[in-house]
Amino acid sequence: MRRKLAAGNWKMNGLAADSAVVRALEVSHAAASVDILICPPATLIASLAATSEIVAIGGQDCHAAEKGAHTGDISAAMLADAGARYVILGHSERREDHGERDEDVAAKARAAMAAGLAPLICCGESLSQREGGETLDVIGAQLAGSIPDDVDGSLVVAYEPIWAIGTGKIPTLEQIGDVHDFIRKTLVDRFGPPGDAMRLLYGGSVKPGNAAEIFAVSNVDGALVGGASLTAEDFSPIIAALEAA
Repeated sequence: MRRKLAAGNWKMNGLAADSAVVRALEVSHAAASVDILICPPATLIASLAATSEIVAIGGQDCHAAEKGAHTGDISAAMLADAGARYVILGHSERREDHGERDEDVAAKARAAMAAGLAPLICCGESLSQREGGETLDVIGAQLAGSIPDDVDGSLVVAYEPIWAIGTGKIPTLEQIGDVHDFIRKTLVDRFGPPGDAMRLLYGGSVKPGNAAEIFAVSNVDGALVGGASLTAEDFSPIIAALEAA
C-alpha cells in the first residue's frame, strides 16, 4: 500500500513567525497515519527541519549543479544539508516564470536523488490545452521528459492543472480520475513495480470543503496544497480528510 502524503507548498510566503503553523500541525497530528510535508521558503528550511519531528520539510526548487557560480540558486545538496527530505520540481510557476523545460526538470531530479532527496515532480495542462482535448498528450510528454530513467518508488508526481491553481476552479472528479489513472499506467508501463509505488498527488485549489471527495478518486494518494497550507486551520482538515480516505 502506498502511504498517503499531504504536501503544502508555501511558495513565496512565510516568515519566522509562521513556524507556528508547523508546530500546530505537529500537535494536531501527533499520531498521523499519513505523511505530512511542508515546503517553506528556503530561509525557513533549516530552522523548521531542526524542530519538526512529524512534519517533513522540503524545498521548492533546486539547481541541477551540485555547486558553482550560480548566484541566487540553491543546490539539492544544500537543501539536504539544511534538513530537507523532498524538493518540488517542475511546478508550473517555475516552468512559466523561469522558462524551465522538461529536460531542466529531469536534470534537477537527478541532482535531487543524488543528494538523497525525494523529487516531487509537477505536471499539468493549461486551460486552452484542456479545452483542445490535449490534456493526456501534454501530461504524457511532461512525464516522459521530466522524469529520469533511473528513479525508484520514492518519486512523487503531482498533477496540477494550471488553470485550477489558485483560481478556485477544479476539474470534475471524473477528469481528475482520468488523468491520475493515465499517469499511473504511464509510470507502470515505463518503470514496472516501482511505477506502482510512486505516489500521485492532486493539486489545484484543494480546500477543506472539497478534499474528501478528491481523495476518494482512483489513484489519488494525497494532495499538493498551495494557499490552504499556509494556516493550520485550513491545512489540518485536509490532512484529516486524507487520513479518513
